[in-house]
Amino acid sequence: MLSLQVDDFELFGLSRRFAQDRAALDERWKQLQREAHPDKFAAQGAAAQRVAMQWSVRINEAYQRLKDPLSRATYLCELHGHDIQAESNTAMPAAFLVQQMQWREALDEASNHSELDALLAQVRASERAAMQNLTHCLDEDSNYPEAVAQIRGLMFMRRFQQDLDKKIDAGDGQ
Repeated sequence: MLSLQVDDFELFGLSRRFAQDRAALDERWKQLQREAHPDKFAAQGAAAQRVAMQWSVRINEAYQRLKDPLSRATYLCELHGHDIQAESNTAMPAAFLVQQMQWREALDEASNHSELDALLAQVRASERAAMQNLTHCLDEDSNYPEAVAQIRGLMFMRRFQQDLDKKIDAGDGQ
């Protein structure tokens, strides 16, 4: 069995790439969980069950990191020595900040559902473009500093999209 210290990609038998097949990742998670399930080790005693539980927790933590694209990208950058500093560094390019302000204004001023839907479509298109750029940075160029900037931008977009979804769900702008 592998060491608990291997990286998530090695644990799941995956190459260290951003682009991953989600269905294959899900299937591998299920397989690993079946192999490490503590009940399989009941006859071997409490110590074996504790080790199995550690493996189960480790597998779940890795799965949570790998299944979410932003978490996976962050993890890849960290593996290559590039911390995204999400909490301590909020500096962003001026054009990005202007775009964020425009989206916030549009959200505040939206007076009907079609305006909210149009804004949501715009944000999703920007998110898709940023994800494509992130994939290129990580998997083709190994440009981790640029990937860090893309991840931080995508985190802003994710938060904005959550605010937008709340307004849509609340029925604002009927």
